Amino acid sequence: MSESSRTISVGLLAYGAIGDEHNRAIAATPGLRLAAVADTNPERLAAAQVLAPDVTTFTDSTAMLDSGLLELVVISTPPNSHYQWAKESLTRGINVILEKPMALTLQECDELMELAASKSLLLIVYQNRRFDADFVTMKKLIDDGSIGEVFSYESFVGGYSKPCSYWHSMVDVSGGAIFDWGSHFIDQILAIIPGKIDSVTGVNQKRLWTHVTNADHADVSITFASGVRATFTNSDLAAARKPKFYVLGTTGAIIGNWDPAAGSSPADLPAILTIHRADGTSEVITNTTPTPYSFHKGVVEYLNHQTPMSVTTAQSRDVVAIMQAAEESAQSNGRSVTPTLLR
Repeated sequence: MSESSRTISVGLLAYGAIGDEHNRAIAATPGLRLAAVADTNPERLAAAQVLAPDVTTFTDSTAMLDSGLLELVVISTPPNSHYQWAKESLTRGINVILEKPMALTLQECDELMELAASKSLLLIVYQNRRFDADFVTMKKLIDDGSIGEVFSYESFVGGYSKPCSYWHSMVDVSGGAIFDWGSHFIDQILAIIPGKIDSVTGVNQKRLWTHVTNADHADVSITFASGVRATFTNSDLAAARKPKFYVLGTTGAIIGNWDPAAGSSPADLPAILTIHRADGTSEVITNTTPTPYSFHKGVVEYLNHQTPMSVTTAQSRDVVAIMQAAEESAQSNGRSVTPTLLR
């Protein structure tokens, strides 16, 4: 079979909502075939088979990795096990797509990258929010110079609500409030703003929700060598929500307001983007519809033709470096920390 027509056999390691998303993407992407799914819960395996009736199922993930069925595995376990399962997969010669964050420490990220490179294997993180309609639209506006040079970038997620008691809300599993949503929003910051980063500060506040260990409110500030400043806030104590995006440029601004149609789950819908011009006029911008499953198509092109991907492993590694620096800063109530970056 030629490289151009080669079909890549994929396994899904853990099957929840994200696993279901990957299942649909694999089915819709020429060059990918779902060969196996592993999960300890038989009901989740049954859910996977609704979309892929012929898939081979495993209740033991190690057995799936040892089955010889896979060239590529998608790991969507909780973050504190990403390093373990990625290492197990790479050691067996299997290419890896990881859910974000890549791992919970920079040391683990660097070890995985070194292992993947030594075996000439793909190790990539599914930065799915890089392909959100609102972000794709906003990035193009900025790249096209619609608001001049960006010098201030603010992003926010949250509201006022009692956090769930699932792993997302537990520091030892998720990495904390900065890691949970920061894996998305800090990646977006790095995709928008180029250049060297001088320092990172972080603050975690625990004020009300004692049933979970994540901070109730977390702030991260990133200062670039150019003087550009970017911030990210994740809050469960925001009775008044800030806009998702508030971006200032030298000739205009972009505000991304949460769509009221989303109700209590604003992150489920793209933000409503408004561009504000220097002459005082403003215009609501229709979000561009991103190309469906472009990340997965990029994986096929990389594995078959070594075509560079729009998301890189180094970028996801640097996101972890920034979040780790922010957590270190938060331990000293906001002391400035210089992250160890590849960019």
